[in-house]
Amino acid sequence: MLRKLTRLFKGNRRLQRENENVLRVKLRTDQLHAARTRFAVQVVTVLFGSLVVLFLGWRGVDWAVREFVTENPAFAIKRIDLQTEGVLTVEALRKWAGVRVGENLMSLDLARIKRDLELVPLLQSAAVERVLPDTLRIRVTERVPVAQVVVLRPDASGRYVPVPHLLDATGFVMMPADRTMVADPAALQIDWLPALTGVNPVDLKPGRQVESAQVRAALRLLTHFERSAMFGRADIRRVDVSGLEVLTATTSARTEITFATNHDFDMQLRRWRAVQDVATQQGKVIATLDVSISQNLPARWVEASSVPTPPAKVAKPAPYRRKNA
Repeated sequence: MLRKLTRLFKGNRRLQRENENVLRVKLRTDQLHAARTRFAVQVVTVLFGSLVVLFLGWRGVDWAVREFVTENPAFAIKRIDLQTEGVLTVEALRKWAGVRVGENLMSLDLARIKRDLELVPLLQSAAVERVLPDTLRIRVTERVPVAQVVVLRPDASGRYVPVPHLLDATGFVMMPADRTMVADPAALQIDWLPALTGVNPVDLKPGRQVESAQVRAALRLLTHFERSAMFGRADIRRVDVSGLEVLTATTSARTEITFATNHDFDMQLRRWRAVQDVATQQGKVIATLDVSISQNLPARWVEASSVPTPPAKVAKPAPYRRKNA
């Protein structure tokens, strides 16, 4: 009987210890869970507080920028300083820029203004800057036409009419300016521009450069001609680009000069000048001349008296004249 009581007592003590262990483990688990919960709450509180501070800070900065900069009447545009050395009016340029007096100078997107201006085919480049506190400065460089190509295009009635396309020295194609865009009517006169003939109309895409090697060569020839000693002694009224690796230029005196596209134009122009001087000394006029070869230049002369007087040369508009002309 005593032995049974002893075993029972030991069993009760073991059961009590196990219960105590279970209670202690449960207590530690509850404490750990409570600690984790407190830590999570603290993290969430810190994050939420940081977000609130950042939001309030951002709103504060935004308010300050609007209040003191982008909506500040002190930065309202009072003057748009817009200049160009070309023929376009300031009103046309201001319209393309999309800027008005009274707008906030600091809120303007200068990159957008520059992009919009340079998307106009008649303009080559634009520079835009702020001049604090109330001036917007815009400097525009216009494209200078050096040649024209007349193409027959159908109009609204279906009739084909001649439409001039202008090309600058880089081969960029543009349409003539509208009458409302220029202040000087002389700027609308394009008779002074040499005409390129033999050009494929498919190559003429306004707002893009021509890809034809012959057309590009003709434009280089015209550029070199205006810098040569022949400029002022003769003029080039037409350039035929239909030949293979040669260009045929015609002057107002009906002189035809053949140039090679793969040779130095400056050298060929000097040959023309040398032959021109000899012809003048002998009282003759060049009818045809081939300067594409280096020796024994094929030429045909006629008596100066037999050549009709060339028509009066049309003057270029002032902005397009050569500075030293």
